[in-house]
Amino acid sequence: MKALMFGWEFPPHILGGLGTASYGLTKGMAMQEDMEITFVIPKPWGDEDQSFLKIIGANNTPIVWHDVQWDAVKSRYEQFMSPQDYYDLRDHIYADFRYMHTNDMGCVEFSGRYPQNILEETNNYSIVAGVIARTYNFDIIHAHDWLTYPAGLHAKSITGKPLVIHVHATEFDRSRGKPNPTVYNIEKDGMDHCDHIVCVSNLTRKTVIENYNQPPEKVTTVHNAVDPLAPEIESIERLSGVPEKVVTFLGRITMQKGPEFFVDAATQVLKNTKHIRFVMAGSGDMMNQMIRLVADRGISDKFHFTGFLRGKQVYEMLKSSDVYVMPSVSEPFGISPLEAMQCGVPSIISYQSGCAEILENVIKTDYWDVDAMADAIYSICTYPAMAEYLKTEGKKEVDNIKWEDAGLKIRKIYDRLVH
Repeated sequence: MKALMFGWEFPPHILGGLGTASYGLTKGMAMQEDMEITFVIPKPWGDEDQSFLKIIGANNTPIVWHDVQWDAVKSRYEQFMSPQDYYDLRDHIYADFRYMHTNDMGCVEFSGRYPQNILEETNNYSIVAGVIARTYNFDIIHAHDWLTYPAGLHAKSITGKPLVIHVHATEFDRSRGKPNPTVYNIEKDGMDHCDHIVCVSNLTRKTVIENYNQPPEKVTTVHNAVDPLAPEIESIERLSGVPEKVVTFLGRITMQKGPEFFVDAATQVLKNTKHIRFVMAGSGDMMNQMIRLVADRGISDKFHFTGFLRGKQVYEMLKSSDVYVMPSVSEPFGISPLEAMQCGVPSIISYQSGCAEILENVIKTDYWDVDAMADAIYSICTYPAMAEYLKTEGKKEVDNIKWEDAGLKIRKIYDRLVH
């Protein structure tokens, strides 16, 4: 089975959970002997692990370009479709060649990030996808998250191969229920015209069925998993010089993640004890707002902001924590609690997260129930037996949540669509 996958990021250059999930899933799927994966991203950096898949850079794919004349553009597609079909497709995939800017090699430039002109990059990515789809041999197309849905649709339209879209999050999650109509339309168009939809949780599946009007039989839940810790990560020890208990929030500081509820819980806990410190590790558009909120609450002496952490820094932070908290308002899955539990860190998660569907040895609260969250933090930090139970049983649990199993579920979908 040969899969052509479209993604947006890949380790070690990741800005969120999408890259982590893409790496874990593809590595798990590659354990199937007959599985070949070609993974496309806008801009590879050259140090990605390609031991189990082939990475293609959209920015390294030449686009023949002479002049911005529709007749010249159309001629490149006439062997695959009629002129009217081409114009219909161009509108359908949000592709406008007037945005296209190429370098001296005839390749489109991409930032490799999530820039201000993200819709323009999504548009250009979908155009390059057509060239890639005609270049490589594959059985099925798999598009990860909304940024790649137009690319997947273009590849499907060119080749006729079945398309699976993987919903790692929806606009309803990112916007707290107030979706950007342009992004929503891209998401819905991908869902409407693909052959099957994979969601990372039942929570997300419910959103896809109810808010995007998709038939239930077209939507399958495949929960995320976690990679085993590498030996060099296993050997990381707790950072020295911190005698107090450490409670950590680690993730994007955005409204989806509920950082203000973490600050509220910290305020409650610090009313009763002074032997706990709080850390907000990450960056995002609410960071300055959270710094001001911490100052207003008068807890700055017990609250720390690390900024964005990557790679080994993430695990150094987790291994130096006594409690991990994920108070997400709407979390499609949430891999970070699994990583924390792997490191032996007792974890508190919101019921409004997809991972709450599969995790048992954690404390679960509603994201808005600050009192319950504060009680859980205080209890774990105060009662050693409780902390030890969550540490031991939590690690046992997540060690059995494997990407290989998720990959087998995806493979069943592939086999059904291809055969």
